[in-house]
Amino acid sequence: MKYNLPLAYLLATFAYLALCLLWIIKRSVEGFKQNLVHNADPFQSYCNKVFAGWDFCITDPSAARLKHRSLQYELQSDLQEEKLKQKIAERRMEEKLRIYSLRIFINIIVIAILSGCFYSIYRVTVFSQENSNDIGNANSQVNLLVQYLPSMVITLANFIAPLIFAFLIKFEEYTPAFEIKLTLMRCVFVRLANIGVLLFSLWSQISNCGSDKCKPCGYNYKLYPCWESDVGREMYKLMMFDFIVILAVALFADFPRKLLVTHCSCKLVQWFGHKEFGISDNVLEIIYGQTICFIGTFFSPLLPAIATIKYFIIFYVKKIVLKHTSKPAAKPIRASSSNFFFLVVLLIGLLLAFVPLGFSIARIPSSKACGPFRHFNTSWEVIPDTILQFPTGLQQFLFGISSEAFAVPFFVILCIIMFYVVALAQAHKRAVEQLREQLVLESRDKMFLIRKITEAQK
Repeated sequence: MKYNLPLAYLLATFAYLALCLLWIIKRSVEGFKQNLVHNADPFQSYCNKVFAGWDFCITDPSAARLKHRSLQYELQSDLQEEKLKQKIAERRMEEKLRIYSLRIFINIIVIAILSGCFYSIYRVTVFSQENSNDIGNANSQVNLLVQYLPSMVITLANFIAPLIFAFLIKFEEYTPAFEIKLTLMRCVFVRLANIGVLLFSLWSQISNCGSDKCKPCGYNYKLYPCWESDVGREMYKLMMFDFIVILAVALFADFPRKLLVTHCSCKLVQWFGHKEFGISDNVLEIIYGQTICFIGTFFSPLLPAIATIKYFIIFYVKKIVLKHTSKPAAKPIRASSSNFFFLVVLLIGLLLAFVPLGFSIARIPSSKACGPFRHFNTSWEVIPDTILQFPTGLQQFLFGISSEAFAVPFFVILCIIMFYVVALAQAHKRAVEQLREQLVLESRDKMFLIRKITEAQK
């Protein structure tokens, strides 16, 4: 047995993606359980917070104040949502028509903004790839600007589009929790789709053979002798520009705004006021950067180390910004359901990262000039090539597992197990409902007995 570097590289990629998937699913399931308990019965949720929400193991005064504020914030969020639901239920037909028409119009604007972002990124990426190598070394500054132009446009789109979405969502009159979720989904879509458009533009240029000479290789080896390194370089640029934008906003926007509001009595400045701490925006920045890390680690192995240093610095920058320059959001949100939703969005980012990685590993020919897979047609070919070196019995077993004769019964068994789990969950749900009804009946029996005892004593 020899150390197989291409196989180890590919298996390491599968291993970290599988570990990330399992960890995110584990955390999401925990949040899903809390979300189910919260949404089961609103009255039960209030009782849990009032009578069982306090932690009597807290001895530190600062921790006690923090827990007190957390419970107060949760109750405030629940009451405000109930108030908005009652207001929505009392709407007349004219108000519903006006709101639905306004929402349709706003969604058309959102689609137009997304289309403009995608088209701009595609055109800029094609322009950058076609002209970055034609400028020459004599004008290195212009060449550097052209090379970084796609990352700059993507960063600009990621910065401007969420501001427009946050402004438009105010006119759609949703509940605070759904407002944050919808804004987050729109922003997540534009950010992740921007990465997808960038990768599609790169791969369209990489696979574009202007002459018949590069068709046997399957990619444009003249402009992209090591196309994996070019993709990794683009992911590195996106991560660094995201880091620079976060620091620039904190240093040149948040702190000057705080100073102006504190020391300037101008009515316009006071009208802007302190910046609200947007939970969705800050979570979205983390999900966006982590998705870049998921995609770029295969092409740039040191990208997770850079991401670790980046988020270590960003954590303390955000902490300082939150403490000294921001104010709480005017519309409170429920923390439990939002945490579950944020993990689901991160899971979506990971699943979307599987698509370009799987396509590049299985379909795009590997570069012949560099990399551990230069002796293979595609990166995936290292797997069957390694299996062919195994003993005959092990080969037959592995090929049998990957065949249709095994896949179809395995899929049928999985469906049966899934139906059984769903039926079991429904049975447990009915049992819980019956137990809840039994508790209500027992409480009525106790009240009846108390009335009888009171009447007997009189």
